[in-house]
Amino acid sequence: MIRDENDFRALRDRRRFLREVGCGIGTMGLAHLLGAEGRAASGPADNPLLPKLPPLPAKAKNVIFMFMEGAPSQMDLFDPKPGLQKISGQTLPESLTSQLRLAFIKKDAKVLASPRTFKPYGQSGIEYSDYIPNIASCADDICLVRSMYTEAFNHHPGQLLLFTGSIQIGRPTIGAWSLYGLGSESKNLPGFVVLTSGVGTSGGASNFSSGFLPSHYQGTVLRNSGDPVLYLSNPEGVAAQTQRATLDAIRDLNQEHMAETGDPEIASRIASYELGYRMQSAAPEMADLSKEPAHIREMYGIDDPKTKQFGTNCLMARRLVERGVRFVLMMHASWDQHTYLNRDLKKNCDISDKPTAALIKDLKQRGLLDSTLIVWGGEFGRTPMVEIRNTQDPENAGRDHHPLAYSMFMAGGGIKGGQVIGKTDDIGFNIVEDKVHVHDLQATILNRLGFDHTKLTFRHMGRDFRLTDVEGEVVKKALA
Repeated sequence: MIRDENDFRALRDRRRFLREVGCGIGTMGLAHLLGAEGRAASGPADNPLLPKLPPLPAKAKNVIFMFMEGAPSQMDLFDPKPGLQKISGQTLPESLTSQLRLAFIKKDAKVLASPRTFKPYGQSGIEYSDYIPNIASCADDICLVRSMYTEAFNHHPGQLLLFTGSIQIGRPTIGAWSLYGLGSESKNLPGFVVLTSGVGTSGGASNFSSGFLPSHYQGTVLRNSGDPVLYLSNPEGVAAQTQRATLDAIRDLNQEHMAETGDPEIASRIASYELGYRMQSAAPEMADLSKEPAHIREMYGIDDPKTKQFGTNCLMARRLVERGVRFVLMMHASWDQHTYLNRDLKKNCDISDKPTAALIKDLKQRGLLDSTLIVWGGEFGRTPMVEIRNTQDPENAGRDHHPLAYSMFMAGGGIKGGQVIGKTDDIGFNIVEDKVHVHDLQATILNRLGFDHTKLTFRHMGRDFRLTDVEGEVVKKALA
């Protein structure tokens, strides 16, 4: 109520007006900030990717999954097996191989010793191969799991099981589950981003699909050249004002349709259109590495033709998590060395070793490793037995698929580094200590993000589905 001229002048006072009008500008600002952190009671119906708080205390906010498609050879990189030297060239006893399922070789294939040399690294003294000295230099930050196993022994089923928890196509992937559970802190970039290098994966888009979850949870592939996303730029002659007006009209129509039908895919469509509009400025800026300091570029090897593609993806992964992207899937293909193991394994290591170590060290020096979980590995391992497809070439030796025992590693994001989990027998054929199934790995990743893997569910076709199906245990030894 205005009583006199003094009251009127006070009302006009800007600071008093901003402080007292309605609920106050400060309160509105606080509400906006709480919403951005996932602490608001609710958010706009047309933004299904608003960040959410996890139900449990979280150690990791982001995940970078470095998928080495095709299966790196564990006994040549991570799991030294001098016992192979003693029986190299011999056939394994039938009692050991009778239940073994193999993709290409026969069960009487000869044992192949590894020519690699191993030595201990860091204060932890964990042994790594001479092919990966840079990754080995991060030994005290790495939790090396030497006892991974899976049921799948071919690539596509193995990748489906690793990423979706099932060998049946059509299930959501771990990146989609993460986004479904937590939303995204990035307003101008997708919450789940896919970076590729090499020759392409067997699983393809099924490695980053949203499955039966709404489509806004699927991964978005960023390209290595040109526009980061296809068709991101406006066609020639289309002004920004025209595009905005068009999107506004489409959004209004979609909202009317959604109010009538309740179809969640319409919300996905609205969100994707709006995100695409915002990405037109954010994505090119994120992908522009020219402003990175020279020592960072050298650290990742992005000016070296050998490491350029993989190193660029590693640096992009760091820039993405800096900008709030929840899940980054890096897929490098292929480590499927059925032949020319020594030559082609070295080629892949020369491509990936330096940039992988750079990513770990760069995140650490920026204070981001504690909140970013890195996972590195393939869909299964390689056999201790040899595969030879050209008997006339002595360098032709390789290894077949082996699901019973292989290695992966994790770093950061609430994982205890400087340790080895699990142990295999003298020839790396079977696990003899602390078996870790792919469902256990999935449960552990979700645990670090603040979820009980048994309770992160989505109702589909009359029942509740989860990433780990009816299996999986958190690997407690891995937790910091």
